Amino acid sequence: MKNSFKLGVSALSIMVAGAAGAAEMGAVDEPIKLALNEWTGQHVTTQVAGEMLKAAGYKVEYVTAGMMNQFQAIADGDIHATLEIWSSNVSDEYARKIEEGTVVEIGDLGLNAREGIAYPAHVAEICPGLPAWEALKNCAVQFATAETIPNGRLVDYPADWGTPGADRMLGLELPFKAVPAGSEGALIAELRASTEKKSPLLITFWQPHWAMSAYDVQFVDLPAGEDACFTDASWGPNPNAVNDCDFSPSRIFKAGWSGLADKWPAAAEILTNYTLAVEDQQPMMGAVDVDGEAVDAVVAGWMAENEAKWKPIVDAATQ
Repeated sequence: MKNSFKLGVSALSIMVAGAAGAAEMGAVDEPIKLALNEWTGQHVTTQVAGEMLKAAGYKVEYVTAGMMNQFQAIADGDIHATLEIWSSNVSDEYARKIEEGTVVEIGDLGLNAREGIAYPAHVAEICPGLPAWEALKNCAVQFATAETIPNGRLVDYPADWGTPGADRMLGLELPFKAVPAGSEGALIAELRASTEKKSPLLITFWQPHWAMSAYDVQFVDLPAGEDACFTDASWGPNPNAVNDCDFSPSRIFKAGWSGLADKWPAAAEILTNYTLAVEDQQPMMGAVDVDGEAVDAVVAGWMAENEAKWKPIVDAATQ
């Protein structure tokens, strides 16, 4: 997650995680306060959780809170849970509160977050052998432009997001020149144009993002992004360079106020026992960011159409 817009919007799948039976409801007369952070996907995640709590019989309030500075409010019990924390973008304050015991983790969210080198699906016909990364060695010229020839062009993240695509082209000795995009919008424009014209495109991208579904974006299979890849040149296919691998995987998880389970036992069980699938979350993100629908309306529609995915979790905690 590079900024508040990076995740876009997403639709989601909630899975039963083995709830161990009904729990006490606790203080049903007091609202459970859930943090809303800066990106659409997190709003979807949070409001689905909120609707589940309401279905269980709880009152819910949504509190706008910054991703990086929300943890003091959670530690103080002013906010009771935050539901989409990315390991790649978490503050030192979080670690301190976990160590204090004033904030507790309440399980993985389950989103299959990923960053990598990617392409619209039709590009596999232009560069046979994809998604294997070695295929790019033989078809770079297909991606060349006037500014990169004889090398292919990789559209990298905007410059202020760093140079992860360029780092991998260098590490893997691929004949591509990385050209930074001007913005997230510019990355989307590249995907749209490539899809419409069936033209070659190699791009640095991430999921969850609504564009992954809209433009059928696929990731290149790179060597696994293990820690040694980034510090030990002898690791990986290029014995003379670091970064000859994929991005490090991101973990996405949930956390809450340490008093949550004591005050609202069934609610804590519900929040612990649901996960989100990218394949469900991304369409909801698209409905908000592309189609202009309101988050609460999108969530309400998903809840109505997917009762079998969330109601068993509520029932297991409350009946």
